[in-house]
Amino acid sequence: MTMYHEGNRSLQDEFGSHALADRLESFARTAFSDEDKAFIESVGFFFLATADAKAHPDCSFKAGPPGFVKVIEPNVLAFPDYDGNGMFKSLGNIVDNGHVGMLFIAMGERPRRLRVNGAAKLSTTDPLLAQFDGAQMIVRVTAAHIFPNCPRYIPDMAAQTPSVYLPKKGETPVEPVWKTFDVFKDVVPPRRV
Repeated sequence: MTMYHEGNRSLQDEFGSHALADRLESFARTAFSDEDKAFIESVGFFFLATADAKAHPDCSFKAGPPGFVKVIEPNVLAFPDYDGNGMFKSLGNIVDNGHVGMLFIAMGERPRRLRVNGAAKLSTTDPLLAQFDGAQMIVRVTAAHIFPNCPRYIPDMAAQTPSVYLPKKGETPVEPVWKTFDVFKDVVPPRRV
């Protein structure tokens, strides 16, 4: 299953990044690596994107102690739902449309991002509930696409400094090192600005 649809492709073609996008897609996987698992289980938050049955989007911030998200099978992760504002925007969307996107971020000396797209299911009787004090539901996500994402714009929150990759007026943008890797450099399109 491809990660791209016609809208993605039209912009890739317009900006000359079609070949780069194809190369990046080759890094997508459906099973978590040991490194993915360690990273996911080390973070204390992530962002959850959902959409309702009419494709109206919602994005929420989910947090807990490191380890609150667990990789429980080669292609499945789980996390608890704690009492919140009672709107159930994200989880209500999952009831109607199980497609989700998750973004895990490390903001610090060594920034990192990992995306997980897949199908989510909710349960109020999941055996994992016993592992999470205060959890009212467990959300299990079966991954369809797991892929790293360039961390260049992530600020160093500990130093409270913005990312060195943010464009600055009158300065040549700093390119991320990964664009120079042999596996990518022949497909990286020139900057437009």
